[in-house]
Amino acid sequence: MLLAIAVCPLWVPHWWEANRNKSLVSALLGLPILALYLARQPTALVHMAEDYVSFIVLLGGLYVISGGILLRGDLVASPPTNAGFLAIGAVLASFIGTTGASMLLIRPLLQTNRERRRVKHTVIFFIFLVSNIGGMLTPLGDPPLFLGYLEGVPFTWTFRLWAPWAFMVGALLLTYFVWDSTQYAREPISALRLDRARVEPLRIAGSPNVLGLGMVVLAVALLHAPFREAAIVSVAGLSLWLTPRQIRRANGFTYYPIAEVAVLFFGIFLTMIPALELLRIRGGELGVREPWQFFWASGMLSSFLDNAPTYLSFLALGQGLRLANEVVGVPQAILAGISVGSVSMGANTYIGNAPNFMVKSIADEAGIKMPSFFGYMLYSGAVLLPLFVLVTVLFF
Repeated sequence: MLLAIAVCPLWVPHWWEANRNKSLVSALLGLPILALYLARQPTALVHMAEDYVSFIVLLGGLYVISGGILLRGDLVASPPTNAGFLAIGAVLASFIGTTGASMLLIRPLLQTNRERRRVKHTVIFFIFLVSNIGGMLTPLGDPPLFLGYLEGVPFTWTFRLWAPWAFMVGALLLTYFVWDSTQYAREPISALRLDRARVEPLRIAGSPNVLGLGMVVLAVALLHAPFREAAIVSVAGLSLWLTPRQIRRANGFTYYPIAEVAVLFFGIFLTMIPALELLRIRGGELGVREPWQFFWASGMLSSFLDNAPTYLSFLALGQGLRLANEVVGVPQAILAGISVGSVSMGANTYIGNAPNFMVKSIADEAGIKMPSFFGYMLYSGAVLLPLFVLVTVLFF
């Protein structure tokens, strides 16, 4: 199932675009597992269904509510302004999700930089920071962390990751500022004059949805299933009802992305049931035992496969080692390695995390020539891999 998600967008991109075809793949690969567990262990299917519904309801709620917030304006596209966008996005990503923060900020960032000629690096760093690494501090930030929350990780546990989060965000912002300052100095004078002439203050439309996002945060932190899901659905329904349609149209809001997530994760949740069981029972034979090994193993797989099931797989592996039961059956350091690796290394490729390709597509539509799949990996390899080595030395 994970191989299909990684390979099909590259081998059969047009066929893979249709959610109907993704549903077909999910059904073909998931139904044998469904039949097996219906006969042998139906309680595992019940647990899977509960987690799946909670997962999709949260992602759908955040997607719908954030899609009702529209930022408009055109600031001076200077390095401090762009770095400010990235810094705000890195914070927001932990509270409205990497997808929500990416969709909220990418268009105003591109609008601000529309007069500049050198913008590609800004979008790349946006993917690094807002679409991935920023979403590390709460279970709302990135799907793997929410799955961990559903498995019993306390809601506030992820705040323990503030040190690697702050180190990576700070290092990337500094790198970006130096890079963008160099590129800004090479911009044509005519482009900079036009940029200063077209300044418009930022305006927000659909502001009641900001309150809706806060209500979702409280629901996840304070409520349990099914009241948590009922609250999220209610807030999302109010957002759809009360938000003017022109706001969602201006945001390019469609249900395609969340439908894509729903059909793919149906297959993922089914097919990972026996895989997780096997890892819990035999995981100790793989030789992955140290926090730094979990950081790199979960991270590298998250670079090319979906980071949510990768997180659960390595959590099951850690539980199978029968080490100190500090949190959900694993030591704190191992869970930190899995969490940081799964979230941050999703930035290594376009397919590492769902918002990556969405941001690339929006930038392409805006006329920015983004790197190819492997071209992007040259940027991530040059910038992120040395950073992850430092994270290993400092924290794992």
